[in-house]
Amino acid sequence: MPILRIATYNIHKGVQGVGPLQRLEIHNLRHAVAQLDADIVCLQEVRAFHHRLARRFGAHWPHEPQAQVLAPPGWFAVYHTNALTRHGEHGNALLSRFEVLAFAHRDVSDHALEQRGLLHVTLSVPTSPATQAERAAVAAPQGAQRVLHVIVVHLGLMHASRRRQVAALGRYLAEAVPPAAPLVVAGDFNDWGEQLHADLARLDLHTLTGVRVPTFPARLPLLALDRIYVRGLRVLTLRAPREAPWRRLSDHLPLVAEVAWG
Repeated sequence: MPILRIATYNIHKGVQGVGPLQRLEIHNLRHAVAQLDADIVCLQEVRAFHHRLARRFGAHWPHEPQAQVLAPPGWFAVYHTNALTRHGEHGNALLSRFEVLAFAHRDVSDHALEQRGLLHVTLSVPTSPATQAERAAVAAPQGAQRVLHVIVVHLGLMHASRRRQVAALGRYLAEAVPPAAPLVVAGDFNDWGEQLHADLARLDLHTLTGVRVPTFPARLPLLALDRIYVRGLRVLTLRAPREAPWRRLSDHLPLVAEVAWG
């Protein structure tokens, strides 16, 4: 079975800074995402549109939704809005070099002040090891395929909300994902106190034991907010690139895992 490289990244809506110091990073993020050399990229705080920022940045603001901008050529991009705001919206996205079979969204908002959702994408993944040339190819490798379920999450800011959202995730998994199906749950868990591991373990979701990879804030990462959990798979490695460019693209660093079939 091949090794899968899976990344999760909160891109902070493709814009950094505040007020007159705001700068557009979405085009730099496009190149950065390609540099991750991942097979699957789970994204949070992605925008399809924002009228005020589009006026401010003019011709530099992309004409396409950000998920489409970030997807390498030939990749599949799936997006769904989580939150509607005065001038726009934002949500979760998934980019995949593998074929998308289906996708769905589940609203897991816990209260009126935070709109949150799960993005569930079903992929057809090759079961034969990919060569370096195949990893670089535009099209996904052909041959024997296996179904992989990926759920992109962005949980709430309050611990009680996060626990209820994990419970909602469990109910959704019972409805929508076969118990024996390989599963990845990745995203920004906002779990400042790192208290959700036990709740997720009760759903048979696990990450790399004994390894803590801080991803927030990007300039001086102290908190391991971004996570990749699996069921029916094994996480082999976890890393967060810390080179200078990554520290300015978003307030989070990306998290990258190498995952093997269980």
